[in-house]
Amino acid sequence: MELINIENDCQCLKNVTVGINVRIFNFVNAYGCTIGDNSKVGAFVEIQKGAFIGKNCKVSSHTFICEGVHIADNVFIGHNVSFINDKYPRSVNNDGNPQTEEDWEVVPTYVEKGASIGTSTTILCGIRIGENSIVGAGSVVTRNIPPNEIWAGNPAKKIRSITK
Repeated sequence: MELINIENDCQCLKNVTVGINVRIFNFVNAYGCTIGDNSKVGAFVEIQKGAFIGKNCKVSSHTFICEGVHIADNVFIGHNVSFINDKYPRSVNNDGNPQTEEDWEVVPTYVEKGASIGTSTTILCGIRIGENSIVGAGSVVTRNIPPNEIWAGNPAKKIRSITK
């Protein structure tokens, strides 16, 4: 993999490790993350430090992938998908001072190999989306999704199993 650091381009890529044949479209803000071989990142995506995107993934436009998100190989992420990495987000501490990185804990989220996440889905932190599972558009994922299942809704619930 190659470490790239571009300061003055229409896309902001700082200290991003990218594999071969990666396509990143304009207006992407990515820093301190990893993007695997043959993956594609659409326009207006933010990928934060410590996030990992595997090989052969497609991340559609307007998606937010925060610190602590681990996306395995062959995953599809639809448009406007948002990941969350904090169970108790706050702007300030109890004393009224602004929070810093020391004041909260990143809660990791895992999307396993071959999963697909539909447009405008929100995924809470600490979740594991199982291998080859599908999350329907507009869902709010509040708990783990087992492999080979289709889930949808708010909160997301099992629709059916995927049979091969």
